Amino acid sequence: MPTTTPNLIHRHVTGRVSQSLQDTPAVLVNGPRQCGKTTLVKQFAQGMDSSFPDDPALHDPSEGMPYLTLDDPAVLDAARNDPVGMLRQLDIAIIDEVQRAPQLLLALKLSIDQDRRPGRFLLTGSANLLALPQIADSLAGRMEVHTLLPLSQSELLGRPSDFLQRAQAQDWPISRPEWVTPAVNGEANMVLNALAGGYPEMRSRASPARRSAWAKAYIQTLVERDVQDIAQIEHRHHIPRLLEVAAAHCGQLFNAAQIGGQLLMDTRTVEKYLGILEKLFLVQRLPAWGRNELGRLIKTPKLHFLDAGLQAALMRLTPDLLIKNRDRWGSTLETWVYAELRKILSLNDDAWYLAHYRDKDQVEVDFVLESPMREIIGVEVKAAATVQARDFKGLRRLQAHTGKDFITGIVLYDGDKALSFGDGMWAVPLAAL
Repeated sequence: MPTTTPNLIHRHVTGRVSQSLQDTPAVLVNGPRQCGKTTLVKQFAQGMDSSFPDDPALHDPSEGMPYLTLDDPAVLDAARNDPVGMLRQLDIAIIDEVQRAPQLLLALKLSIDQDRRPGRFLLTGSANLLALPQIADSLAGRMEVHTLLPLSQSELLGRPSDFLQRAQAQDWPISRPEWVTPAVNGEANMVLNALAGGYPEMRSRASPARRSAWAKAYIQTLVERDVQDIAQIEHRHHIPRLLEVAAAHCGQLFNAAQIGGQLLMDTRTVEKYLGILEKLFLVQRLPAWGRNELGRLIKTPKLHFLDAGLQAALMRLTPDLLIKNRDRWGSTLETWVYAELRKILSLNDDAWYLAHYRDKDQVEVDFVLESPMREIIGVEVKAAATVQARDFKGLRRLQAHTGKDFITGIVLYDGDKALSFGDGMWAVPLAAL
């Protein structure tokens, strides 16, 4: 494993990255800017000797693993103008922000084809490189990809990510000591915790106003540089406003025409710009769950952010405002749960499918998790501290549709006890995430 430093939050994906480096020539850590990718990969710069204990020939630890970032203008210029020559000087390296020079990916392909030793290149990218057409096929079969999202709740608390395993086994003791909401500035409160988000820098800010200032600067950086790195668009000044409107539509069925109407943009442009934001890991469309035999389901996706803190900052939500107007809290809490589920599923060896359920009778389930074996877990989100039998209406409808494939239905709520409601239905504290 790579070396660690005091007070460094352990990222759950670290072990998976280390394993990949043992048998794969190139490993990419993909995720949004400022989520902790550089901090993670720099651990390997000094610790590669222990990452490959069985084959010291893979790397001489006395030399260290060179670290280059394409945020450095000189390195970026070299990567764009002579990528092959640049890589000829490198036997093994960490290369940060590779999406800034797509030419480098083709040169990496050439270098790896000439020398397929595992663990040669550890890359990071702040855009979904596999979604970029110019480089989508360049490293197929030569690179393994791991997604790093902002800090998860289990990472913040320093405990294992076991929600999915517990849900599958229906292993919910009445209470657990760790089922407490992580403290923000010394105060344990679900609202404060969600609004603080998972970006390390944003979470370190002392007040909602300071977190909002960080969010504005973050978006400005994305617009001025990252958007242009992956797409040449004429009206990039529309991006901040599009993000604000998307934040207001969070958790709702996606309607490009409605969003475009608010921005005086046509539907095609909304789709294009939203696709850019998806490539930058800011928003995602959550597909509607369904099987071919179920014709009564709505097929429209929902829109979610990948960080509730960023969504809340764009909405200018504060704890005091949410105390007065709890109606605005629901969409942010649902987005918070969505982001946590994404992080949980990204750590699983099996490719679980995440969707939402809504039929033509307007019966809904916020999240449907489907395993490769078509096993179903339903998750409903409730902001209240109490749960009643009627809160399981959507989950019971989903159970009726899926029959023996249905494992369990969970209502996540703002309490501290797990309670059985029979037939595989559970009320589970939000803090269990």
